[in-house]
Amino acid sequence: MPGNKNIFFNKKILIYGLGKSGLSSYYFLRKNNNIYLYDDNKNIIKSKKIKKLIVKSNHINNISIDFIIVSPGINIKKCYLKNFLKKNFKKIITDLDVFYNRYSKNKNITITGTNGKSTTAKILFDVLKNQKKDVRLTGNIGSPILAEKKITPKTIFVIEASSYQIEYSKKFKANYAVILNITPDHLERHETFSNYVKAKLKLFRNQTNKDYSFLNMNNKLLKKEINKKKLNSKKINVNIRQLNQDLLNIKNTYFLTEGNRQNLLHVFSIAKKLGVKKTILFKTINNFKGLKFRQQVIYKSKKFTLINDSKATSYSSSMNVLKTLKKAFWLVGGIPKLGDKFLMPKNQCLNIKAYIFGRNKNFFIKELKNKIKYEHFSDLEKALKKIILDIKLKKKEKEHQTILFSPSAASFDSYKNFEDRGEKFNKLIKKLNLKEKINEKY
Repeated sequence: MPGNKNIFFNKKILIYGLGKSGLSSYYFLRKNNNIYLYDDNKNIIKSKKIKKLIVKSNHINNISIDFIIVSPGINIKKCYLKNFLKKNFKKIITDLDVFYNRYSKNKNITITGTNGKSTTAKILFDVLKNQKKDVRLTGNIGSPILAEKKITPKTIFVIEASSYQIEYSKKFKANYAVILNITPDHLERHETFSNYVKAKLKLFRNQTNKDYSFLNMNNKLLKKEINKKKLNSKKINVNIRQLNQDLLNIKNTYFLTEGNRQNLLHVFSIAKKLGVKKTILFKTINNFKGLKFRQQVIYKSKKFTLINDSKATSYSSSMNVLKTLKKAFWLVGGIPKLGDKFLMPKNQCLNIKAYIFGRNKNFFIKELKNKIKYEHFSDLEKALKKIILDIKLKKKEKEHQTILFSPSAASFDSYKNFEDRGEKFNKLIKKLNLKEKINEKY
């Protein structure tokens, strides 16, 4: 029932998961509804007022709930309330559904894909902002979508959506839906690659013939899934193999990697459909500095580059950078993604050495051992110290060398999240005086 503003009026709503999105849903809905709060780990809740509102799990079964807003981070098959959710699956929604019910007439551009969502969303946000539009950056990047204030009919939303958000949503519809790329990811949640693809494509299945979908129809996997059941939306093919003259106007070195250039082609297509002036488009992209911990250059000299790419949680993300480097000291480790594969051929790995850190070394060794030189270490600091020694031994190296921190794995074995991992890496660089030491030989 999109567009019906009374759908969330005088209802009994359970909000499951009290992170940023869950709490924003509570504050948005509490005035006109009976709200019940629950979290598997209430000990992490800091607010005493919120803690008092958390209901006991045995009490939930006695309430006739109308809707269940589930936070994306919750695996409904393995969480504490899994039996309750299974029984009430049709009632599960997300904050995106609440948003769409209230703001269905506002234009939204929703971006999904395996790699590059945040960067692409931020570029589009910057482009539209420089066009003097009232634009908001929300979803996985920026603030929770229900936390936005002072919204007018002209407000445009750029939304970064994960496969979890899309899979759980029931009512949300994207005016402009974008899928950048798709490679195996989050299989520990989706169980199969096919399920993962279907979750992503649900973003397009919900569209009408008034909406637009931007996707690479040369991708055999996407084409196969779409041909099973044709989309209602107007399809715009973003051919990533076709030479695009607009790329010749981009001088920003951040877009030297193949992945970033491919994602730019989606930006060009959307900008064209939105009527963005090309002068503003090119200026915005050329001035783009990148996001923290996403292929972020934290040091550069004539001989060395140091990149913090802590956001890389899969091989495909790291490969986008590795392919562009002449000589790479690659730091890799963490909790590997189920089904992840290192697909670079051996002849492209001759100038790469991997420094595997952490306790999951066997997974990385299995994938890399026949393609790439490697050593393994108990922790990140020991791996960095060995890189310093190796650099000092290569006194006559003429090629530009790059130390690439691109873990190709999740961070939760040793860190809170990828941001925490990225910050800790930067602190290690300072602690070890790495910048000074790698330049001592010159």
